[in-house]
Parts: sequence; C-alpha cells; structure tokens
Amino acid sequence: MTPMTRRQFVGTLTATAAAASLPASALGGLFGGKKPKMNVLFLMSDDCRVELGCYGSRFKAHTPNIDALAKSGVRFDRNYCQFPLCNPSRASLMTGRRPIITGVLGNRTDFRKLHPDWTSLPQLFKENGYVSLRSGKIFHGGIDDPKAWTEAAGWDATDEGGAQSHDLGRVRNQGNPTSLPSTNSAAALPQDLTRAQYSDRIIVLDGNGEGHGDYHTADRTIEYLRQYKDQPFFIGCGFVKPHSPPTAPQKFFDLYDVNKIELPADFAALPTVPPGFPSAAIRKKNADLFIGRSASPQEAREVIQAYLASISWMDWNVGRVIAELDALGLRQKTIIVFVADHGYQLGEKGKWSKAGSLFEMGTRVPMLMVVPDAKGNGRVCPRMVESLDIYPTLVELCGLPLPAELEGQSLVPLLKKPEAPLDRPAFSVWSEDGKTLHGVAVRVERWRYAEFADGGAMLLDMDNDPQELKNVADDPANKAVRDRLSKLIKDYQKDFHA
Repeated sequence: MTPMTRRQFVGTLTATAAAASLPASALGGLFGGKKPKMNVLFLMSDDCRVELGCYGSRFKAHTPNIDALAKSGVRFDRNYCQFPLCNPSRASLMTGRRPIITGVLGNRTDFRKLHPDWTSLPQLFKENGYVSLRSGKIFHGGIDDPKAWTEAAGWDATDEGGAQSHDLGRVRNQGNPTSLPSTNSAAALPQDLTRAQYSDRIIVLDGNGEGHGDYHTADRTIEYLRQYKDQPFFIGCGFVKPHSPPTAPQKFFDLYDVNKIELPADFAALPTVPPGFPSAAIRKKNADLFIGRSASPQEAREVIQAYLASISWMDWNVGRVIAELDALGLRQKTIIVFVADHGYQLGEKGKWSKAGSLFEMGTRVPMLMVVPDAKGNGRVCPRMVESLDIYPTLVELCGLPLPAELEGQSLVPLLKKPEAPLDRPAFSVWSEDGKTLHGVAVRVERWRYAEFADGGAMLLDMDNDPQELKNVADDPANKAVRDRLSKLIKDYQKDFHA
C-alpha cells in the first residue's frame, strides 16, 4: 500500500468519529460545557531519546514513573519529531505546523516574531478559560511565548541546560578538547570550543539535586497543582535533563554498572560516515559531548552511564509531580502528556548529540498520552505519528476551537483503538544554517529514507537492519521503494520557501 501524503490524510479523521472514540467523561467541553473541563499536564524532557524502560531501552534504563504512565495510557511506539534540534522542534510542536512553515530552522529564531498572529497551544487554552502555567523549559532557552501563559516560572530562561549545573555538585569528568591527528582534526574540531567547558562533562549533584533547575521545575509544578486545583488548567512542565552535561545525584549513577554497558555496534571514536553512506549523513563535529576530542570505549561507557542517570533523575522528578496530582485527586480529570523534543545519538557512528541526525535515534521520540477512561489505555500504538499531532489532539479532547491551518492530525481515534490501520508517513528535516534545507527524512512502516542537499541519499531497511548499518539506496532491488519515498519528500518540500 502506498503511504498517504499529508494532504491526502487531512480530513480523514472527522470530529464525529473522534467524539465517538472516547467516553463523555474524557471529552470535557465537546458537549457544550455540560461536562467539567479536562485539565492538561504537559510534561516535556530535553534530548531524551527512546531510552526508557517502557520503550525497551537497549541500555536498560530505570524509569519506573514514566513506565507507570505508559501502563495507564497509550504509548506511541513510533512518534517522530519534526527537527532534531530544540527550538525548531518545540516551535513546530507548540504551533502544530511543520518547520518549513514556521520558518524556525535554528536555535536563535523566535517563532513569535515571525508569526505574531499565530495561536500557540498554551495560548489557546489561556484564551478559552484555562489557567495557563509554565514551569521550566517549554519553548527554548531565551525564547518564550509571552502570549501563552497566565504565569510562568523557571530557572534561567537563557540557559540551554549546561551552565545551570555550575556550583551545584561536583564535576566527575571534564572533557578536554585536544589536538587530534592531522587526518581527523579539521573534521572533528568545532569552530568554537567554549561550549565544551560546560557541556562536555559529567556532573554529580549534591543530595537529591535540590539546587538544580529541574528540581525547582518539579517543585513549582507541584505548587501550581495545589494553587489551581479547583480551576481548569494547562500546565507545561519542562525538564532540561538529560540535556548535556549529563547530570544527576549519585544514587542515580549507582543504578548502572558502567562496566556492563555495551557500546553500539557502530560505535566510533570520532564522527564517522560509514562506507556506503552519504557524507552529509553524519556531521563532522560533535555538538554536545566529546567536543573536539575522541571517545575511548571506557569514556564512552561513563558518559552513557551519566546520560542514563540523568534520565532516571528526570523520571524521579516526573514521579514527584504525578504523586502530587494523585494526592490532590486530580487524575480522573487531567489529561497527561509526556514527550521529548527530539532524540539523541550515544556514540552510534561516533556521534554524541542530536543536531543533524536524520537517523532513527535522532528523530524518534517518546510520547505518552494518558486520558481518563480512554479505551486504548494500557496499550501500545504501533502507527507512525508526529509530535505536531499533539496540538490538534489536545484541542479535540478538550473541546476547544481548532485554529485554522494546523498541520498535525488528531490522534483521538488511536486513543480508542491504538492498533487501528493508519498508513501515513512521518517527516523530519535538518538545516545547517537556519535558512536552507540540508536534509529531509521520511519514515514509513518498514523504511527510513533521507535525501541531502549535496545529492546524497540513504535508505535503511528498519525491519532487517534496526541499527542502521547498511545503506541500500543504490540497490537496484529497492528502486521502486526509493522512487516512491523520494516523491513523498519532494511533495513535502513544495511548501518551503527559503
């Protein structure tokens, strides 16, 4: 079967079918306000790939609180972000529009300055009788939506996740950029090594991490729950971890035996384009970890251990928030969403970041939705979905007016029947300069295909090569598949204007 394009898919999910998919108790305002409005608790994590227990973590991550949410709601097994970088991904998710439409293709572009009349997701709730509250990072460091919030709080808004760890514990490891062999140095060393000073290191926090911004984010969210428990609310609770530098209290490091961590099959000391792959498939410089230096196997294991510890600490903070929600008796009238902004590579092909990754671990992200009494709760949705689908889904669940031009699709039918047929591609894009599309990837049931601006292409058979070790784009046997997916990408790009 040929996957539907986005335009073909638009309109296939009608409001009538969606309303029938959940019991009235979960639909809030869809019935003319006769039912109490559903609250929304929107939980977000930064740089968190599908390294969670409920996703079958390859490194056996300990995430009991998020795993419990997955059991009580619907886990979307194949959800994809629209851009493997914080600001573009978040702008897409929070506006329900593709990056090629938002024009946000880099970390320094403010969507609100480009589109002063657009209605962001929390803004829509605010304009429809909800208290809209932010704690922590929802949009991006130094970028927020002033129209979105009734009240907002967080750590230093200009911080992107690294500098806030100063003086809150001890530096266990500090990466030091080095002079690499001449054959590698030009490719491996970034233009600016100042980022390495706060990003490329491991931090062990004192106590339970009480001084850190993520601890404050959970505390402030708990305060919001207590203060506004009797009003309909939309709370955005954004945790920075596991964003670099990997950071957690010691007890979360102790969950993982560093000597038992198995490195990826395609681990490399430096960013490495494997034979048969296009040059643009792997950026030549690491952006977050192992900046300007090579990764020894032991150092790599230590950094992976620290990344896992960061995820476990983030999960612990999520657990604090959920425990308060339950203590206040709010679970049955609150929709809970958990999502990450993008994925991450942990040494696969020598890459230690998300930036530029159009591989599976760079763009596949966890997404859970817990809707009281939804028929699909406790099940897994195997269908291809996108993070920008969150906006129209929450709008429909809460009976709010749907803004014009939203490009995401409501997932309400899948909350009723997670295994329902849905033949739809998911797209992710990349730009090196914030202006030009340098790569576009499409994911369908079996295949991942990407085309790059330099003319290169990669086709990955995800059923038979889940670790993405072989590019089969030039295999004559796959010509029909490549042609079909290439057409999807060309159709997707038609709306882009540089």
